[in-house]
Amino acid sequence: MTASTLRHSLAICRRNLVHIRNDPEQLLDATVMPIVFTLVFLYVLGGAIGGDHLDYREYLLPGIMVQTASFASTVTGIGLNTDFGQGVMDRFRSLPIARSAVLAGRIGSDVCRLLLGQLVMLAFAFVVGFRVHTDPVAVLGAFALLLLYGTALCWVSAFVGLSVKNAQVVSTVGFLWMIPLQFGSSIFAPPDTMPGWLQAFVAVNPTTLVTDACRGLLVGGVESGSVAGSALGAVAWSVGLMAVFAPLAVWRYRNRT
Repeated sequence: MTASTLRHSLAICRRNLVHIRNDPEQLLDATVMPIVFTLVFLYVLGGAIGGDHLDYREYLLPGIMVQTASFASTVTGIGLNTDFGQGVMDRFRSLPIARSAVLAGRIGSDVCRLLLGQLVMLAFAFVVGFRVHTDPVAVLGAFALLLLYGTALCWVSAFVGLSVKNAQVVSTVGFLWMIPLQFGSSIFAPPDTMPGWLQAFVAVNPTTLVTDACRGLLVGGVESGSVAGSALGAVAWSVGLMAVFAPLAVWRYRNRT
């Protein structure tokens, strides 16, 4: 990325952050929704799934933080689609800026939302009794992994948002492709309680790898080799998704009418 492209990306990122400041309701999906899911799964379903609410709390909360990244990423596609519908993209295209700067700026602002959502979620986790059993370096590693995976999902969401004409359809499609990644993972239940055919999918699901790595980095009690393997797999998936969907999103942006 050249210096001018970076400057343009930061300018568009600032524009999107100003919109969020003027319309704080845009933060609900990254802040309130994860809290709602935590309350439902911990206090309504936790006894049935984990047997003990205290033990299940340690298992669930790192997974909810991964789910928060998924929720936050869906807004990328919706925002890009809405900007096209309102004619904002026509103005951007008339400016002497790189096409990738528009997308990078959008994703940069959404990663900021994602980070805020993670901080709110961790604070709420402490309120309900969750405690970190590792060290600050491990916590920073977990946050870095969450932000990397969230960024990768934002690029996927950007491609979806630019490929669909209607913002409502973007929301529906975004919800559909997120379902198997979230519920076909180790976020809510241990994989060994699932059918064999589903366990095969769960094992290679990037959401599982991110969740297991974050669980080990935040709670501990997992062999360091297992955490390192999950973290490396999560990084590989994240980099791979960005390598595929970032060029596709830029291509779709250039060719969308």
